[in-house]
Amino acid sequence: WIVLSSIAILFNKYVLDDLGFPAILTCWHLLFSTIMTQILARTTTLLDGRKTVRMTPRIYLRAIVPIGFLFSASLVCSNQSYLYLSVAFIQMLKASAPVAVLITSWAFRVASPKIRVLLNVLFIVFGVSLASFGEIKFVWLGFFFQAGGIFSEAVRLILIQILLSDSGQAMDPLVSLYYYAPICALFNFLIALITDLPTFTLSTLTRVGPSTLLLNAILAFMLNASSVFLLGKTSGLIMTLCGVLKNILLVLASVVLWGTVIMPIQALGYGIALLGLVYY
Repeated sequence: WIVLSSIAILFNKYVLDDLGFPAILTCWHLLFSTIMTQILARTTTLLDGRKTVRMTPRIYLRAIVPIGFLFSASLVCSNQSYLYLSVAFIQMLKASAPVAVLITSWAFRVASPKIRVLLNVLFIVFGVSLASFGEIKFVWLGFFFQAGGIFSEAVRLILIQILLSDSGQAMDPLVSLYYYAPICALFNFLIALITDLPTFTLSTLTRVGPSTLLLNAILAFMLNASSVFLLGKTSGLIMTLCGVLKNILLVLASVVLWGTVIMPIQALGYGIALLGLVYY
């Protein structure tokens, strides 16, 4: 997941530099995941677990649709926050994601509250916040958008975790992707209708190239699959902490490979976060 996520960040940036329509790109990723899971369900035994899932319209509405809605809400809120807040401050706020996931897991009773775990996670958050310290351009509306994005993503991760657990539907990870990818694609298409499609032209796709878009979608599908397998084997909290580890590894890679200079306060912050991760 860390490897695929890191490659996807760089690849998506490369594509968006030409495409410039994030909602459409995300919609394309989820549409491709929908198509792939449908093909795999009909041509392989990888999704045979869906035959044992009791999926009624009521269960779908209660367990699957909220995941799609929260995915889109997280995307919209995160994008909107960039209109009001500085990048440094957004990164500091994003550092609180593990705390949001931990509190959400307690609220949904998928984990038992433990002060030791909370203090450990707060230690990691402090380190990442310190490393992200920069210009703080505080705007209440931007803060609420970013907070909404963080908590939407936290609840989404926990809902998927419940879906995969024995207390929920006990779904196979790929089966869960089979069910929630279509509704996520639909919600993102509705967002794209408002944000991207009014200025979108087919010449944009020609400029990016169908082969690049296909390769990008394949990578996104592999990332989506790896994320549900990671959630199925661990938890939403560990997945979020893996995101912190991924960011630290990316910073280290940029220092080693490209000679990126980091400030002493950043080195201290990431060092604190890494110690907290190792201890956890």
